[in-house]
This record gives sequence, structure tokens and C-alpha cells, in this order.
Amino acid sequence: MAIAAHTTLPLHQNSALFPRYPCLLQNCRLRPHPRSPSARIRASSAIALDPESSTESKDASDVDLFACPICYEPLIRKGPSGFNLPAIYRSGFKCRKCNKSYTSKNVYLDLTVTSGTKEYNEFKPAGTELFRSPLVSYVYERGWRQNFNRSGFPGPDEEFNMAQEYFKPAEGGVLVDVSCGSGLFSRKFAKSGTYSRVIALDFSENMLRQCYDFIKDDDSILSSNLALVRADVSRLPFPSGSVDAVHAGAALHCWPSPSNAVAEINRILRSGGIFVGSTFLRVSPSTPALLRPFRQRITRDYNYLTEEEIEDLCLSCGLVNYTRKIQQSFIVFSAQKP
Repeated sequence: MAIAAHTTLPLHQNSALFPRYPCLLQNCRLRPHPRSPSARIRASSAIALDPESSTESKDASDVDLFACPICYEPLIRKGPSGFNLPAIYRSGFKCRKCNKSYTSKNVYLDLTVTSGTKEYNEFKPAGTELFRSPLVSYVYERGWRQNFNRSGFPGPDEEFNMAQEYFKPAEGGVLVDVSCGSGLFSRKFAKSGTYSRVIALDFSENMLRQCYDFIKDDDSILSSNLALVRADVSRLPFPSGSVDAVHAGAALHCWPSPSNAVAEINRILRSGGIFVGSTFLRVSPSTPALLRPFRQRITRDYNYLTEEEIEDLCLSCGLVNYTRKIQQSFIVFSAQKP
């Protein structure tokens, strides 16, 4: 999920005052990961399968991709085979260890710790709860997201192309789009055909419903290897070392604990897996030095970081090969699991 840096700006404000596709800074450190010219490369822990066992192993991997958010044990699946929306959401899932069941609720698979609770309700900080609102979920792609260009975001198409460039080492693997919101990028990843499975994951029930509304009439996405999953980014429902790529578009500043989230992302990535994120910087290169100490106080409901803090966070959580591009207050960055 994501939020504009200047939430007080009205949606109808004249966007002509801001460049639609401004140039990126020239001193970026983006370096494409090495790639063999003759083959697509998955993260290095992928396992080759014998031809005789390929069908059985594929079915098993469909099941083992999801794990219990309580104990991280792989879930047992009962229902039709296959990894697509119609098949997954006619299936039931159960933890092998703690015996807890998880259901799709017709639209998304709820893999939160609180799934199935009857009396207990848990609320997150304001920056997270805002996006659980039906109204905010509805307007996110219908005006809200378009305002991001005021802060230097180059637009969804260009942001997607940037992510795809970073993700070249993970082509053919499993991609999780965390804090996916209404699925703006999840749908692009699924339609690209670049990945064996794409999981659109968010904590907001209404964002996931909006995502389903966007794709329900698109047969090319409905039949693709896409799943909608409700989960907490600080407790991701996947076994350790099971995912090739994690994307978080305009999301990090909304996480209650970015350090817990990045540590979880590192846990689920395979060796060689790629994490790509974008967010709003607390200060941009053009922010006057006098105003920099006051920026976090103004935006205290969100975790806006500096570019140095983001790099430090990724490295301290065990990721390597950090690279980034910056444009005004927009940053897109990449890091890799050793």
C-alpha cells in the first residue's frame, strides 16, 4: 500500500505545473545484475526436477509456497489443483503443525495471524488503517496515485520498467508484490508472463477487493499464475528461502516497522533473490538544510527515511548489492539476498 507525500494537496489540483516524465538524476548507482546472455537465471537455490517427478513436484510446490503465519509450516491444501484465482479460492488450507485453517473468503486468501478470530480486533497505526478504508481503496488508482508525480514519481509504466530491470536475475521465479494496494503493479507483473507465480499481498481487505474488481473481467489475468493474499508484511506467510523476488511499490513509509518488514523479506528470499522497493524520501537533494531536521516531525504518521537510512536498513538486515535511483523525493532501490 502507499500514500502520497503531500496528503493535503487536493486531487483536482492542476497537474500541469509538474513535469510528467522528468529526467532521473545523473549520479544514480543503478547497476543491472549480471545475467547470462543465453539463459534466464532464477535465484541460486532453485532445484532442478527429474522429468518423471515434475508433475508431482509442481503440485507440491503450489501447496508449499504458502506457510502458516504462526509457525511458518507449509499449509496443506484441499481443492482443485493449479495456481490461479479460480483454483486457489475454491481451495481450503490448513496448517500441518498448529491445525489452524485458512480460507479465501471468495476473493483473497486470508493468511494473517488474526484470520478466523471472532471477538478480537487488531488495529494498526493511522498510516496503515487509512488504506483499509473502502473510499481510499476506491480512489487510489482513480486520482490518488496520479498525484505522486508531484514528488518525482515517473509514473506506473516507467516504475514497472525499472523494477523489471532489477528483477532480471529472478525471471522465471516466484514474485511477491507486498503492500500491493489495488494491484497496480501486481497486474503488470502477472500479465508480463515473466514469473512462474505472482502473489499480490496486502493487509487491507478493501485494497484486495479493489484488485479483484480490476481483474475479474480480464481473462488473461484470471487464468494467469496470480494469487491475492491478505498478510502482514512483518509476518509473511511463506517458508524461509522460498521466494525469488519481492516488490514493494511506494510502500516502505507506510510500514509500522520497516526494519521488521525488511528482515522478513530477507527471510523469505532465496539465495540470490532480489528486493525492489520505492518510497518517498524524508528529504530530497533540493530540501534546504535548515528544513531537514523538521521534516520527520511534519510527517510523523509515516516512516519517511533518508536515502542513507534506507541503504543502512537493507544492509543491516543482511541484504547486499544495494543500488538506487533518485528523482526529487522519489527513490527506487534494489538489494539482493546473499
